[in-house]
Amino acid sequence: MAGNENKSQLRKQYRKERQDRFMKESWLHILTAKEVKDVQNVGTYISYEFEPETSDLNQKLLASGKRLFLPRMLKNNDLEWVSWDGEQENLKKSEKTLEPIGNAETDIKLEVIIVPALHVDREGNRLGQGGGSYDRALARSTAWKIALLHRGELTSQSLPVEAHDQKVNAAATPEIIVRF
Repeated sequence: MAGNENKSQLRKQYRKERQDRFMKESWLHILTAKEVKDVQNVGTYISYEFEPETSDLNQKLLASGKRLFLPRMLKNNDLEWVSWDGEQENLKKSEKTLEPIGNAETDIKLEVIIVPALHVDREGNRLGQGGGSYDRALARSTAWKIALLHRGELTSQSLPVEAHDQKVNAAATPEIIVRF
């Protein structure tokens, strides 16, 4: 339980820091990563509030001919993936986030998953928002997983890890990609 309390405190601290230094930037440079260039099916998300901005990235992924899949929250806090064409009218508000409208893809093989994170450590451990939804979805996938971070959110300090936590393969700030 102490690990969970520690994670909760860290989330609160990291959200405040993120809000205090928020700048709208771009993560388009991940399009040139060798793991992203030649894939077809990409899991991504619609950013909100102070998360790293994904709107330009999502539009460029679509323009390059890739199929985008957005997560939709299930009642049990798991995620399902729904194909998205980039059109705002195919999204609906669900609490703070926008989710795709349509049928979930059950047999899609995502090759890359772009995930939100509050912090990532040098081992690829990701601290998310705390619901465990992405951890469940990532555990079922063999995709290359990359977290988007603002400057200063890639840390050399080890993050607390629980048994269900899933590592990412890489993290991207607006300037760099770090692979683990």
